[in-house]
Amino acid sequence: MTIPGFTSTGSKRPEALFGKATGMPRSMTRAEGCRLWDGGGTEYVDMMMALGAVALGYAHPKVVAATLEAVRSGTVGALPPVLELEVADRLAAVMPGVESVRFFKSGAEAVAAAVRVARVYTGRERVVTCGYHGWLDWCQLEPGVPPSVSALRTEIPFNDVATLERAIDDAAPVAALVLEPVIDAAPDLEWLEAARAAADRSGAVLVFDEIKTAFRIAVGGAAQRYGVAPDLMVLGKALGNGFPIAALCGSRDVMDAATRTWISSTLATEFVSLAAARAVLDVFDGEPVVEHLERVGALLMRGLERVAENCPSVFAGVRGIPQMCYLRCADSEVWESVAAGAVRRGILFKFAAYNFVSLAHSDRVIERVLQQLREVAGEAEAAC
Repeated sequence: MTIPGFTSTGSKRPEALFGKATGMPRSMTRAEGCRLWDGGGTEYVDMMMALGAVALGYAHPKVVAATLEAVRSGTVGALPPVLELEVADRLAAVMPGVESVRFFKSGAEAVAAAVRVARVYTGRERVVTCGYHGWLDWCQLEPGVPPSVSALRTEIPFNDVATLERAIDDAAPVAALVLEPVIDAAPDLEWLEAARAAADRSGAVLVFDEIKTAFRIAVGGAAQRYGVAPDLMVLGKALGNGFPIAALCGSRDVMDAATRTWISSTLATEFVSLAAARAVLDVFDGEPVVEHLERVGALLMRGLERVAENCPSVFAGVRGIPQMCYLRCADSEVWESVAAGAVRRGILFKFAAYNFVSLAHSDRVIERVLQQLREVAGEAEAAC
């Protein structure tokens, strides 16, 4: 095959989405609202929403109009666009504790920049992490990553205050404490407050990886929702509603370290994605997007909990929060069976982290998804 590993986005490989189930859609031609069409023209209700990159719905009219205008304006040039500063100012106005912003094209790139900035700011090397922060060397143990790089990172479990404090206090000084604030469940407030206190006590930079949570659980993500402000926060995914943009944000004091190291990307300031981000901010300003996501997400999650309760041989419960959740299957064969059954009924539903609701998901759509999942689950339960 011309593309090694099937696709350039590893998380969209058939086995990542559907396990070993056969007859599943493998590629798509277009998407609109909360639906997409595969290469054969079959329509599906999509609950994956581009791995969480779309919160307003595919091809949202305001985002489309803004980006078309940006394309006609030339897309990119030799100078930074006026729009860069405008979007940065608007993010600083709505993100907790943010005074400075740098833009990137992917979340992985932006989190790596956060770690670089923290290392420059503190003069330290070691990093403590919790969650998934991308594919780059600093946070991976994969083949091709030098052991000397991997040795600089310590991974800790979610919502475990004692382990967090030991990791910060018991070894070499820490440059950055990088956390995904939501992993399979809402965080305990004690956990976030302990992270803030541990960073303050040790002199580490506290980084919230808000790539999934910003513009979803609140415009300002977990920092706004739970009232614990990090030193740096990373935004991505829903910020561009499908266009490639991410941002590293934080206090001016910490962010100024970015000027003492080399961080530059040719297309960080192309203005199609910046125009998309500005349109996203406009929609969030004018419509109750966060409230909608919480309401329809709660409808979905309550329904999934009933499905799991009625089919205990098939499901081991529901994980996540209303805005991003999934049914946990008892084993991989069950996962493949129910995933295939959902696809046959026109539903793309992920049985691992996560499914995401969007502004385009109505109550009626969620009820249809739940009805189809009840039927699939019932068939699987009867077969157990």
